Amino acid sequence: MEKLVKPLSASLLNWFKEAFEQGNRKRKAGDNMKYKLNDNKWAWHNFHTIDESLSLNEVHFEKAIKEWRDSSSDNDTNCLQMDTLIPGREHIRGSLIYQQTLEDQKDYNFFHFFLTRDFLITVNFKFDAIESVREDLLLKQMDDADNAIEGFFVFLGQILDSNLTKIDGYEKKLNDLLWKVKQRNSLSTFEEIYESRHELLVWKNLTVPFQELKIAAEEAFGDFAAEGRQYQRTAKRTDRALMLIREYQQEIATLVSIEEVVSAHRGNEIMKTLTVLTTLFTPITALGAIWGMNFKLMPELEWKWGYLFAIVLMIVSTIGIYMILRSKGWMGDILKGRKKNSFFK
Repeated sequence: MEKLVKPLSASLLNWFKEAFEQGNRKRKAGDNMKYKLNDNKWAWHNFHTIDESLSLNEVHFEKAIKEWRDSSSDNDTNCLQMDTLIPGREHIRGSLIYQQTLEDQKDYNFFHFFLTRDFLITVNFKFDAIESVREDLLLKQMDDADNAIEGFFVFLGQILDSNLTKIDGYEKKLNDLLWKVKQRNSLSTFEEIYESRHELLVWKNLTVPFQELKIAAEEAFGDFAAEGRQYQRTAKRTDRALMLIREYQQEIATLVSIEEVVSAHRGNEIMKTLTVLTTLFTPITALGAIWGMNFKLMPELEWKWGYLFAIVLMIVSTIGIYMILRSKGWMGDILKGRKKNSFFK
């Protein structure tokens, strides 16, 4: 019995301890959250609106937070500022668009942030806007971070991970498009290529600010940020996302070049056909024009074989012009070698 009670008591004690630590990490004020993380080494303040952060009072940063609050109240796009004047009190602040739909320019989500070594403030971040981000798992990861900078890069890394999942899904769409260009090319395919190109630009527009934040954190906090495990992980994730986007852009650019070459070739084929037809029928047109004249003195009207001579002359001149064009190679396919699934058929 005693052997059974001791493990049970230890389990209850651990449960109460964990519940107490979770309660200590999170302080609720309405819908706003304050998380004290990693044994109170640093704090995360999460607000829904910028006005709700008025109650926040962080020593040594009152003026900077006020300036950030004033500039953020009317800002709804990417921006970044930093202050490195006082060693140990460096901070970066700004706003970040982290989610954007492909259909509507104005349908996007953004949040404001203020980051120091010891605390992080976020405003207007919506957990439900990021499909793969769970608040409890994110908090657990952030609780393992040694400081606010590391915690912020855990935060950014999760957003990037969600975006990378969608970028990876783009690969299948691009692969289908590669083969569609060859097998069922049409104007709608060309439209799809440019839609895909636009989608990549949206992803790049979302990812570049993460790259800027990575560089800015190292600029502001130096090795204190750059040597952090979470910083390095998120930096690699950012590089991977930008690498994928860059490679996909090259593939799309190649598809656009193929379509332009195909269009130019087909345009040349049309012009060549029209030119050849015009040239071949020039003798017939000229003779027909002469034949149709109504002058009184037209000696050929009295010729016995004039009609037959005119027809033979038309045929011979047409064949002659055809042979000249053929000898110069203007009658055949410029590129030759037409096959099934050829780009230029």
